[in-house]
Amino acid sequence: MGILESVLAGFSVALQPNNLFFCFAGCLLGTFVGVLPGIGPVATMSLLLPLTFNINPVSSIIMLAGIYYGAQYGGSTTSILVNMPGESSSVVTCLEGYQMARQGRAGPALAISAIGSFIGGTVSVIGLMILAPPLAKMALSFGPPEYFSLMTLGIIVVTFLSGKSMVKSLMMACIGIFLGSVGMDLISARPRFTLGIALLEDGVGLVPVIMGLFGVAEVLSNLEETLDVSILTGKIKNLWPTRDDFRRSTMPIARGTVLGFFLGILPGGGAVLSSFFSYALEKRLSKSPERFGHGAIEGVAGPETANNAATGGAFIPLFILGLPFNVVTAILLGAMIIHGVRTGPMLLSTDPSLFWGVVSSMYFGNIMLLVLNLPLIGIWVNLLKIPYSIFFPIILNFCLVGVFSINLNTGEIYVMLFFGLVGYLMRKFQYEPAPLILSMILGPLYENALRQSMIISNGSYKIFINRPISASLMGIAALILIFPYFSRIASWRRRAIEASDKMD
Repeated sequence: MGILESVLAGFSVALQPNNLFFCFAGCLLGTFVGVLPGIGPVATMSLLLPLTFNINPVSSIIMLAGIYYGAQYGGSTTSILVNMPGESSSVVTCLEGYQMARQGRAGPALAISAIGSFIGGTVSVIGLMILAPPLAKMALSFGPPEYFSLMTLGIIVVTFLSGKSMVKSLMMACIGIFLGSVGMDLISARPRFTLGIALLEDGVGLVPVIMGLFGVAEVLSNLEETLDVSILTGKIKNLWPTRDDFRRSTMPIARGTVLGFFLGILPGGGAVLSSFFSYALEKRLSKSPERFGHGAIEGVAGPETANNAATGGAFIPLFILGLPFNVVTAILLGAMIIHGVRTGPMLLSTDPSLFWGVVSSMYFGNIMLLVLNLPLIGIWVNLLKIPYSIFFPIILNFCLVGVFSINLNTGEIYVMLFFGLVGYLMRKFQYEPAPLILSMILGPLYENALRQSMIISNGSYKIFINRPISASLMGIAALILIFPYFSRIASWRRRAIEASDKMD
């Protein structure tokens, strides 16, 4: 089946009434959580994960994906009107968007953000459709050693980019791999690390851990913070950008689309990194960089396009390799595993309706988001006035009911509350939860690839070096791992030279 036939088949799946409904629900929820500071798509997807168990896999992934890219749209509204990013990828938008709003140009800022997001999201979906089939064929040449090396690289890159301390991130990754190994041994079928607790014989539940780390911990963290929300008053006028606005925004949107898509593919990349890179690039290329920080529309158009384009790129390693390179796609992978979907390069042949249906639904999702965002700005602004004390009991109740409804087991509630407390302490002491979740989901796949590699090589670890692709991936991982030590040595050397110069 060619790409055109596959796309048409995907549209037939996406246009089914139930899939359109779940696409709309995901986009609406994504915009909602993108607007509200302190919730975000990760916590929302974690909360809704139990509800997807009674929905077919295609509709479930369509809704969860809609929350992911919908949040990128909604985050810009809060950044522009309140100077507070609703989503982490919209931090950069505050710099220029809020300044434009203070100058009475909130309308053009919101409009160009929505237009850029639509273009970036749509083009990235086209890129996903074009690149997915050839990459899937190439990925079929990967054996267990290549997968083991690729997962090693992915985990190390995520730990390198996810926090200030790589040591702390590596610790979280190791704990995640350990949690993923709790339960029945993959080969001997004997229980391990269960401490005699029957609940742990099936492993540590993914949903309770995710909901604890990102749902309960988010509530606990936000309760001790007082958000001083200063909403821009006055009616938003002149929504349509001027001809000069379009002229200034055209190239930033084009560059943001390409930059965001390819950064989204990389391990540890994604929407946050793409938006920062785009802003830095536009400021560097600008003929009048002094305008930045004072309401330059290029600083809104580029980053907002890039963070939406990155969402499309992030689906390539998820669908083609079965590997998530950020925490949102890790949750999506968890949902696919729970639904019994066979991930990896065989997905396009074993379950084409899911892949092409989800990808095709993104077209309609981007159109829905374009229609939703601008007319509903008044509603989103009023939502920001609701105190968080009203939201947090609803979120906690949702967590409790959601976890209990999975297996009707109160033990999983205690697991969720335990990891909620752990997640809260991790935030207090600056330990990132993303490497833990990523490693926990990849843990069984990681162990399986290692054991298969050892069987192929008769127990020799040289197999990871003798095979070119595996050796290259391992080499890159090693360089990233030792890079901080080289930079630290260089810093010490520079300080020593400066100290000796002062003594002279």
